[in-house]
Amino acid sequence: MSAKIIDGKSVANKIKQEVAAEVAELSKAGKTPRLAAVQVGENPASRMYIKMQASNCDSGGIEYELIELPDEASQDELIAKIQQLNADEKVTGMILQMPLPPQIDARAVQVHIAPSKDVEGMGPANMGRLFYGGGIVAPCTPLAAVELLTQTCPDLSGKEAVVVGHSEIVGKPIAMLLLQSLDASPTVTVCHVATKNLAAHTKRAEILFVAAGVSQARWLGYNRRRKAGEEVSPPDLSPLIQADMLRDGAIVIDVAINRIPKGFDETGEPLKNEKGKNAMITVGDVDYEAALEKVSAITPVPGGVGPVTVAMLLKNTVACAKAI
Repeated sequence: MSAKIIDGKSVANKIKQEVAAEVAELSKAGKTPRLAAVQVGENPASRMYIKMQASNCDSGGIEYELIELPDEASQDELIAKIQQLNADEKVTGMILQMPLPPQIDARAVQVHIAPSKDVEGMGPANMGRLFYGGGIVAPCTPLAAVELLTQTCPDLSGKEAVVVGHSEIVGKPIAMLLLQSLDASPTVTVCHVATKNLAAHTKRAEILFVAAGVSQARWLGYNRRRKAGEEVSPPDLSPLIQADMLRDGAIVIDVAINRIPKGFDETGEPLKNEKGKNAMITVGDVDYEAALEKVSAITPVPGGVGPVTVAMLLKNTVACAKAI
């Protein structure tokens, strides 16, 4: 068997075209969507995401505004800025860039974003609406993952679906999205760090979502302990889901993005590239090459869920603008 590779880029492009057409109609009616992004301090990874947001908004006709606060900004100052944007009628959507400085509790701030402007669908009100089967928006990554599934397999009724990972931002929302239909939902099992015999669950999955990020967590933990002076052995960075843990013909949606070293030398140092920096690779949670010979369809990493997540942010932004 040679699996179908689920092309996230093509799905994302289709969604972006639909978004651009909706934005054009809204603009004609004088309701051009405007997304405000709030950044506290300087973070290189966040800066890259901001550039991507601005570029995608621009190509889709969405106005984009970046509000930058200094690294030493207090939690109260950030909340005040969010409340100001909530009151600004020109702003139809808002996104809070992560990570935040240590003096700020992200959860305590997130709740202050007006649900009608919460384009990431991360606030408790929108999460609760997802549970009850309604609402305007939902978290972007789960939306992207389920979109790729339904593009590949439109009829989910009664199928065995397994979600590996139960985070509030990915695993749990995926499960809720799968259960939205009253009569055509799959049967959903959610696995997590305390699950016994994970393979017993994944082997029966006709549909498998994996969003655990185990390799990334192991690498970060090893790196942190080594920098602290501890003597530790290089971690096992092999994929969490091996081919023998997969059901023949399954559909696999690999949500994880693990940025890890290619390997380690005899001293435990990550292998270096030609520039003398750590030689890093980006992989998912599934042994992709081996899975290609066993499953019917699978998302690549990168190029699968990631591009569609960005498209879903734009789609959510339009949905919020329509609702105001």
